Amino acid sequence: MALVVSPLAPTSTPAMPEIAGVALATAATGIRYKNRMDVLLATLADGTTVAGCLTKSKSPSAPVDWCAKNLKAGTARALVVNAGNANAFTGKKGVATVKAVAAATAKKLGCKQAEIFQASTGVIGEPLNPAPIVNAMATLVAEAKPNAWDMAANAIMTTDTFAKMATAQIKIGGKTVSINGIAKGSGMIAPDMATMLVFIFTDAKITAKILQKSLTAAVNPSFNCITVDGDTSTSDTVLLFATGKSAAVKSPPERKQFSKALDALCLDLALQVARDGEGAEKLIEIKITGAENDAAAHKIGMTIANSPLVKTAIAGEDANWGRIVMAIGKSGEKAIRDKLKIKIGGVLVAAKGMKNPTYQEADIMPHMKGRTIKIEADIGVGKGKATVWTCDLTHRYIDINGSYRS
Repeated sequence: MALVVSPLAPTSTPAMPEIAGVALATAATGIRYKNRMDVLLATLADGTTVAGCLTKSKSPSAPVDWCAKNLKAGTARALVVNAGNANAFTGKKGVATVKAVAAATAKKLGCKQAEIFQASTGVIGEPLNPAPIVNAMATLVAEAKPNAWDMAANAIMTTDTFAKMATAQIKIGGKTVSINGIAKGSGMIAPDMATMLVFIFTDAKITAKILQKSLTAAVNPSFNCITVDGDTSTSDTVLLFATGKSAAVKSPPERKQFSKALDALCLDLALQVARDGEGAEKLIEIKITGAENDAAAHKIGMTIANSPLVKTAIAGEDANWGRIVMAIGKSGEKAIRDKLKIKIGGVLVAAKGMKNPTYQEADIMPHMKGRTIKIEADIGVGKGKATVWTCDLTHRYIDINGSYRS
């Protein structure tokens, strides 16, 4: 089924600068998709450090296990990604495929196999034949170039309707440090670490330990705060590579400056994923205040965001605030019913345990017809707060997923 570009897609794409020490190439191998690029290779300069956040699913893919094992060393020379087959729940064959791809890539680059990071996305449970990737490796290495970001972002898509890219630049020690990121994700989005596939590259010189701290901190308020359908993928992977070709990030002020730019880039990519939720027509922002603590606020927000009743009401432009009350109540977190305050589009709809007497539904209908819906809920317990994002749930979500393997 042909996918229509999401109406929430960005109106323009960023101009992605070259990242010294990074070269990109794509290939059409026919793993699942025909006549389109479906494999990405990113080669990385010797000395590149790496950090990562991986799915907490108890049925992780073979590439996730491979990355988890090799992140400990903190160095990388390449990234290989394929779209169309997740190489998850594929047993010994899946492990063999990962090893075969690592061996072929390492041989071409003259590095350790453990320095080849991998990710796969697509159908679960079908063996992934390594031959198409291995056979394309010589050409990929030969054709890798520093300015192929658009091609790279397109090659990792599955049910995505647009390529997701973001960039940031900062000055450290008089030198320009660049950060580029690409992502894929549209369905099976309910992160429990980060989410989907996200690959970030910087020319900063930064240790793997500091890089990991920065990435973990950036992931929590971004990728861990979005949901499309409440389903955590077997393949969720976020990797951050630092080639060391620009300024060193050492001092606390430098680390803070780098982290601020990384935080903004991760949030940009996370919101692009939420905007590309399968069948989405509306982006939903949910702000929770007054919870027992921040963790409780996050859980309440995600419970609202994952409610099919809330999401379908918004798809139908129905300001059914009772469904928000329901979701807060079922979250399992402490809430004081008679202190709850709920706003939609800035309009107070419910307070003091009942409908706001002055509320008129006509007041928020223009907001409900818009592309971005804002929900606010004060829980009346403490000072905990969180903001999460999701999208509405339309019939097109069923259309896409009902025919995903067709």
